[in-house]
Amino acid sequence: MSSHPTLPTPSTDAIQHSAQLCAHIRNDITASGGWISFARYMGLALYAPGLGYYTAGAHKFGEAGDFITAPELSPLFGRTVARQVAEIMAHSKSHIFELGAGSGKLAADMLAELEKIGSLPDSYSILEVSADLRERQQELIRERLPHLFNRVNWLDALPKKFSGAIVANEVLDALPVHLVHWQDSAMKERGVALSDDNFVWQERAISDENLLEAAQKISVPDGYISEICLASRGLINSFAQCLEQGAMLFIDYGFGAREFYHPQRSNGTLMCHYRHHAHDDPFFLTGLQDITAHVNFTDIAECGIDAGLELMGYTSQAFFLINCGITELLKNTSPENLRDYLPLSAQLQKLTSPAEMGELFKVIAMGKNMEGSLRGFSQGSLTRSL
Repeated sequence: MSSHPTLPTPSTDAIQHSAQLCAHIRNDITASGGWISFARYMGLALYAPGLGYYTAGAHKFGEAGDFITAPELSPLFGRTVARQVAEIMAHSKSHIFELGAGSGKLAADMLAELEKIGSLPDSYSILEVSADLRERQQELIRERLPHLFNRVNWLDALPKKFSGAIVANEVLDALPVHLVHWQDSAMKERGVALSDDNFVWQERAISDENLLEAAQKISVPDGYISEICLASRGLINSFAQCLEQGAMLFIDYGFGAREFYHPQRSNGTLMCHYRHHAHDDPFFLTGLQDITAHVNFTDIAECGIDAGLELMGYTSQAFFLINCGITELLKNTSPENLRDYLPLSAQLQKLTSPAEMGELFKVIAMGKNMEGSLRGFSQGSLTRSL
């Protein structure tokens, strides 16, 4: 277990929990011949049943957690996304599917806004892998919207067929990624091994054919290390198979391929979040911190198109929210009401400012059997950057 003197010290119980997960991963490494891919390590660190970061019971979101997402930051976010979702449902079916609903804040804010504008869905389905988060989502929605609780259902797998709006906010960045090292005109996969019971980096020849094929298509300088997310491709293909009519919105931080694999980004985008501190050591207190990688939106778009989906838009979070009317929502609160107006104004700034979330976060929409365009992409298209 590595340590960082500049980061907050966890409780004794948290340390013991991390030790349990580390033992579980060490056993997996040993059973796999002394080495596992980083994607395998990341998957266990985040999702090992009952032990992983997202499957155990610690708080992740908000001031008391490790990071703040847009729904946690402001109700304006969910209310604005709801406007786009309503348009999608108007051109497909009156159903919403959310993947990885976090605290449930986005679902609650969207449902409240959809009720306000007369566009409530017939059903709101949530696929959540964490039993703990599922309980928190149920508690929040039951508390805030008891009269709508029966419209919400929790699923254990993707539906076989779906028509309506699919929403995933900060989901793609938490999918396990493979690490590849391009060096001396060759490519190796950077994985995880053991040294005196500690996790250490170890590189091997790439044995996964899909990973090798993907790596061979990427042109980067010698010595370059970066991520390839095969899991996102599987997810997009699964959505493409189940979606009959409608559109999906993925909101996350990332870049098009040219910027993702920019020569100056030679160490990749891997990042960890612990108690609102960001660092790059995925072996620090395994299971107590989030591990993420930026999204390669070009890969997402190409995978969707290959799977029969239509790329309906790609833009920054700032343009998406403005196009969908976030400034009009703010105007509903009088500037003379300083107690309410000033916090909302500051929240809008964080959501849309280039120096905050406005430019780093992107929104991509892919659909099937949809007529017309989506309002969230009416201005500020970044499609050419894919």
